[in-house]
Order: sequence, then structure tokens, then C-alpha cells
Amino acid sequence: MSIRKYEPSDCKDLAELFYNTVHSINAKDYTEEQLNVWATGSVDLEKWNKYLLENFTVIAIENNIIVGFGDIDKSGYLDRLYVHKDYQNKGIATAICDVLEKAFDVDKISTQASITAKYFFEKRGYKIVKEQKVERKGVLLTNYVMERYCNSSLLNENI
Repeated sequence: MSIRKYEPSDCKDLAELFYNTVHSINAKDYTEEQLNVWATGSVDLEKWNKYLLENFTVIAIENNIIVGFGDIDKSGYLDRLYVHKDYQNKGIATAICDVLEKAFDVDKISTQASITAKYFFEKRGYKIVKEQKVERKGVLLTNYVMERYCNSSLLNENI
């Protein structure tokens, strides 16, 4: 597996990975109605591309297949972290997080973790700040504001 910076040509593949992962992996923790408002299948690729370019976004690749991606902004907000539904539990999310968490010199990293991802982040030392209900198209989804304080961060020059 290799990890590289995001390129605009990746956007469509990431949108598909996002949709498929949410609708398969997160199905154990969320209802079909919740999954449908979370990942609608009709992402605005222009907006996604712009956002992914503004953040520090990395892609994990194995055998020429995008198997995961994640992004973080300059404030230390880790927004997206998704691993292909067929490549779960292989250390991909860990490898992506290792890169993202070193991307910026920040005091803490925060995220809004799904029920499904909460345990992963807890294992990495993130603490729950609060449980919250997020409304999407009139449907409530539970997630967790989580944060982890950093000892020191260095910009990762290897990517």
C-alpha cells in the first residue's frame, strides 16, 4: 500500500468509495434512512474537489485501487476518513491517520466520528467531548465530537 496526496482526478473515485463504504460498513449502526441522507449518491464533485484541495488530503492505494482517503484542515479538524468496504481492518485507516495527524503543527486534532468510527478513534487516544445529533434533511444522525491533544507535530515532507 502507498499513500499519496490527493489529485483532482481522484474525486469521482472518492465519491464512489464514500457512498459504498457508508452504505455497507456503517449500515450496522445507522438505519437505511440515515444512510441515504448521509451518503446520497449525488455528490457535487466540483465542491468536493475544491474542499479536498483546500485541506491536506491523502489517498491510500493498493494494486492501483484507491482503498482509502482522509483529509484534515490547518486547524487540526480531521474531516473525512473512509476505507473501501472490501479493505477494512488492514491498517489502512491507521496509516492514513498517521499521515494526517502529522500534517500540521497543532495542539489538538478534532473530528466528528460516526458510531462506527468511534472505537477506532478511541484506540488512537481520542476522547469524546460530546455525543451529538446532526440533522440532515430532517433526519437525525448520532455522532461524537472527539479530540486528541498532540505532543508535537511536524509537517510530513514525505508525501
